[in-house]
Amino acid sequence: MGRVIGGVVQDQQGVALLTVMLLMLILTVIGVAAVTVSGLENRIAGLARTNEAAASAAESCMSTAVNVIQQTIDQGTLPLAFLSNATPAGPVPQTNSVTLGQEIMGQSDNNPDVPTGTGAVPNLVQTVGAYSVSGDIDRLYAKAKAGTGMQFASGFEGIGSGSGGIDILYRIDCRATNAATGTTSRIVAVYACTVTGETCQKKL
Repeated sequence: MGRVIGGVVQDQQGVALLTVMLLMLILTVIGVAAVTVSGLENRIAGLARTNEAAASAAESCMSTAVNVIQQTIDQGTLPLAFLSNATPAGPVPQTNSVTLGQEIMGQSDNNPDVPTGTGAVPNLVQTVGAYSVSGDIDRLYAKAKAGTGMQFASGFEGIGSGSGGIDILYRIDCRATNAATGTTSRIVAVYACTVTGETCQKKL
């Protein structure tokens, strides 16, 4: 339908169609952008949850390693309950029990073994949820406890408490891997443990 203005027929149906088409295009672009952003946010949230789960799995290995160290120091030997052939199965592979006991008790300081990779013989093996977790415990060295009579007598600054004591430092390396998603998490920490029955304290 048109009308005559100054002798020229103006068709308004074309302008209305063009306006509607432009509005539809703008709304479509906004809708696609909203769906894309929403999907991206969901993926980011999923990755964050996956990373948190991997870190939690590696942290569980860390706490298990500290328990193994402290129990071994207290008993003077690696407790049989930690071995993989125990009932229920423990985290320490039976094939690695002698080596781990030697590492913890000081017969093999700074052992270059690693928890994963080519030729790796992990000290700890666990399954936490969907994650395979491998851990390595290495005894670094022993030193006089800070602020003790041993340090005071040896010329360290500070007042010695006279109680004595030795800190044994261990490096714990834990790696969690989810084979299905390829997600991995690695935590490395240094703990100082004592032979007096105190719990191990995280240093680094």
